[in-house]
Formats: sequence, C-alpha cells, structure tokens
Amino acid sequence: MTDILTPVSSRKKGSGFGKAKKLNIRIDMTPMVDLGFLLITFFIFTSTMTDPKAMVLNMPDDKGVPTPTKKSGALTILPAENGKVYYYEGDLPAGELNSTTVKGIRNIIVDKKLRTLTDDLFIIIKPSRSSSYRNVVDLLDEMTISVIKRYALVKITSQEESMLN
Repeated sequence: MTDILTPVSSRKKGSGFGKAKKLNIRIDMTPMVDLGFLLITFFIFTSTMTDPKAMVLNMPDDKGVPTPTKKSGALTILPAENGKVYYYEGDLPAGELNSTTVKGIRNIIVDKKLRTLTDDLFIIIKPSRSSSYRNVVDLLDEMTISVIKRYALVKITSQEESMLN
C-alpha cells in the first residue's frame, strides 16, 4: 500500500507565502514483487519447449539384397583430414583422385545430379581414419540439402586408403 507521511509543523502564521510542505511518500513494493513472480511462473508454464532435432538416417538390414548401381551414376566421396574431400566417378581410377573442400563438394554433387538420371544417381561416402566426424556429418547434410535420395555410408577399402596417403 502507499502511505503519505505528513510532518506536523509549527509554522507561524503571517503574511506572505510559506514554505511548501515536503511530503514523504513510502510505497510498499511487496504486491508488485508477488505480481512479477506470478507473471514469470505463468509464462514458464504456458511456453513450449523446443524439441531436439536429429537427422534421420535410414539403415538397411543386413539380410537385404544389395542395391544395384550403375557405374555411370556412382559418385564416391572420400573425406580426409583438414577438411579435404577426394572424389571420383564410377570405378576407382588408377591415377589420381580429384580433390576439393567440404564446402566445394556441393558444386560437384549438383553437377553430377544434373548430368545423371535421378534413378541412376548413387553417392557413396567412405570416411577414412583421418577424417573428422564433423566432415562426415557435413557431407550427410549436403545430401539433405542437395535432395539426394540414394546415398550410402560405406567402409573405405585398403586401396582407397593407400591412395589418400
């Protein structure tokens, strides 16, 4: 509640203007604090918590039939250390692998997607021992961004591992 305290003064009555009375105002803030806590609890109970978002990863069973892929539609991506990514199309080349970065692989994927029929396109991701977890997740994100429906995460062969080194 609010109280106004007025001091009792012993002023002499006389001519002229007297000094203005100074009033002391005291405001009790207890109800305001209670109202603040009620509002805080109301907003906490009525707000919705965000659900954690996770990437959906569809895995085939071990008993399934292997998926046939055309060599002309296959793109193999080999993430390596320090954000480097090596890739090749079709069979493993006898020569050198093409290289790019994790950020640059999107252009390669989009280019391959434009040159290949949708049903023939298949991307194989083979992380090496030196590749980081972040690079693999970034590549999986690229599959989602580029709307690639057929891709697989496969173990790297010893021949590919030796080519990376």
